[in-house]
Amino acid sequence: METNQRQHSSRAPTRVDQLVGEKIRKLRISQNMTLAELGNELGISHQQLQKYETGTNRLSAGMLSNVAHVLRVPISGLFQEANNELDDSDPMEQLRNECREWLVRADSEETLTTISRVLKAIIAN
Repeated sequence: METNQRQHSSRAPTRVDQLVGEKIRKLRISQNMTLAELGNELGISHQQLQKYETGTNRLSAGMLSNVAHVLRVPISGLFQEANNELDDSDPMEQLRNECREWLVRADSEETLTTISRVLKAIIAN
């Protein structure tokens, strides 16, 4: 019983940690950032960031929040599977999720206002 308790409370990285790390790497690369550049933005070494990306080390809640902010994605976006597979049975939901990701990346009120106006004009037609 004691062995099971130790395994259950282990701080060892899990498959979820690996998937989150893979997602961070994918987002970093898609934004043309190097390990060093993202590490600097996060205030950590590129070596530590690499450990997060490979799932060797676990990210704290605070670091997850920082990563999401710097990469301009919702925290929940970091938990999507690394290959970004969505349920193929609902293509509308796939498109909504894609739009959400782009909206979160908007970095100013002006940009969001423009996006909103464009969407309203498209939907009105």
